Amino acid sequence: MELTPAAVEREYEWVRERGAVVPLINETRDRLGDCFGVDVGHVGRDEYREEVAVVFGDGARAVNVAAYVALLRDLDVTGDYPGFVVDEVLGRELAAAVAGGQPFSLLAQATFHFADVTTHTEGVAGADDLDAALAAGFQTRLPGWEWTEGASPFAVARE
Repeated sequence: MELTPAAVEREYEWVRERGAVVPLINETRDRLGDCFGVDVGHVGRDEYREEVAVVFGDGARAVNVAAYVALLRDLDVTGDYPGFVVDEVLGRELAAAVAGGQPFSLLAQATFHFADVTTHTEGVAGADDLDAALAAGFQTRLPGWEWTEGASPFAVARE
């Protein structure tokens, strides 16, 4: 695999147009909301596309996200199960890279596993992990969670 600016742009376009991600974000948010007894706002296609542009607008992050996406798009293992660990690792890391720094990257990794359990995408072994990772990463960084709206009560005021 060679990652060039053109290759990163191709992966950006693929992620931007991936129709399965927004419904999966919203399904995941509904399931998480049920688990935690909260209402979580849904995400629209335009919001998703804008956030994809933000993620890929950061060159250092974009090259890593593009690499994870390209690997998962191509990853297949005969019999699938022996490859279970590698696609899980790549999916978890993709979700974290999309979400950004702590604590969001850890939340995205946990959410990846939550989303992956119910995600079944036709194709290579990495396909469902790719969709689950994109949904987990983007749902974590997009608005809709009440606790992320506004200032944290734990922030220490500067003098």
